[in-house]
Amino acid sequence: MKRNPNGRSSIYQSADGYWHGRVTMGVKDDGTPDRRHVERKSKAAVVARVKELEKERDEGVVTKPGKRWTLEEWLVHWLENIARPHLRHTSYSAYRVAVYTHLIPGLGAHKLQKLEPEHLEKFYRRMTASGSKPATAHQAHRTVRVALGEALRRGHLKANPAAIAKPPRITDEDVEPYSVEESQRIMTEAGKQPNGARWAVALSLGLRQGEALALRWTDVKLEAHELRVRWTRLRPVYDHGCGGKCGRPGAGYCPERVQTNPLIGETKSRAGKRTIGLPDELVEILRRHRAEQDEARRVARQMWTEGGWVFATPTGEPLNPNTDYHDWKALLKRAEVREMRLHDARHTAATMLLALGVTERAAMGIMGWSSTAMAARYQHMTDPIRRDIAKRVGGLLWATGEGEIRSENEDPDDGAAGVLATA
Repeated sequence: MKRNPNGRSSIYQSADGYWHGRVTMGVKDDGTPDRRHVERKSKAAVVARVKELEKERDEGVVTKPGKRWTLEEWLVHWLENIARPHLRHTSYSAYRVAVYTHLIPGLGAHKLQKLEPEHLEKFYRRMTASGSKPATAHQAHRTVRVALGEALRRGHLKANPAAIAKPPRITDEDVEPYSVEESQRIMTEAGKQPNGARWAVALSLGLRQGEALALRWTDVKLEAHELRVRWTRLRPVYDHGCGGKCGRPGAGYCPERVQTNPLIGETKSRAGKRTIGLPDELVEILRRHRAEQDEARRVARQMWTEGGWVFATPTGEPLNPNTDYHDWKALLKRAEVREMRLHDARHTAATMLLALGVTERAAMGIMGWSSTAMAARYQHMTDPIRRDIAKRVGGLLWATGEGEIRSENEDPDDGAAGVLATA
């Protein structure tokens, strides 16, 4: 048999009847030739695969030799070894839920190089059909898109199927912020319970849940009427302290659970670090709250854990975000107001800034927004705001110089020129 020149593909049949192909794809990291081997039962199948490899080589989309990842293997490797060292704890937690709760159970067995956009799209539909919100499916899509994008950059993929797949469509939920009267009812009821100042801060300043729960008294300058936001309270992540022997479905239910992440982390963005002015009324509420906490410390005595938290448990520990959420829901029932998300208190505070005519730039500083687009998301045109704007427009266009309102049917020849004619 005539020998092919070095570097050229070769196809041959072995003694066992199988056909083989060998294609030079380039050079490995150690400098040796990257010679790929193909084995099939028929010559036609080998020829077809050899042509595919040669096309990939010629187009410069050669995948790395060696390990052939499943999607599960790559997602775990990417999350724990590539992404985690560079992520905030909150971002890591979101990716972790998407990977371990949704992507691995739904798609993990797929070979990385054989994953198609259609596989992803069917998976998203299954998620929403089984009760997941479109936003949850969209988060899974963003996670797998980023993970596969890294696989593409590292030569483990020829193309990123998640960049082609169509994610579920997300529609913004209509939010009707609490009115001033509703907010007052909530704060009145909150004043009857421990940590009631927590909800006055939420409705007046619009702090995110994590930002409020991470506050320490060193961040609150009551004499200067200001409050500094520097950190955010992280949702606890647990591991089994029993080694999995308890049989509980999640580590959070383990009697010997161990928290694996810090109590607090950095704010959502750089803009989240900010200083906010405090209304006189809120300063007085916080003074009373501090006095109540001092009394709780005296009652708890040696059981008190000193952490300097503004909002703490009866023994001084920082409030758990899940407990805080349920306290909010219970408060709404007692105040007999509409059921709303805890985060909607932030929408309420932002809309109040709009009603007060606070400039967009100032609102960004108060709310900790990093872009002007957030104003459109959080500030809502409520009925009182619409009526106030309409009244101002009417006063501008239809008021005469003497402050009287002229009818549009009034004859301007009666001695006074119409407003629009003189404008």
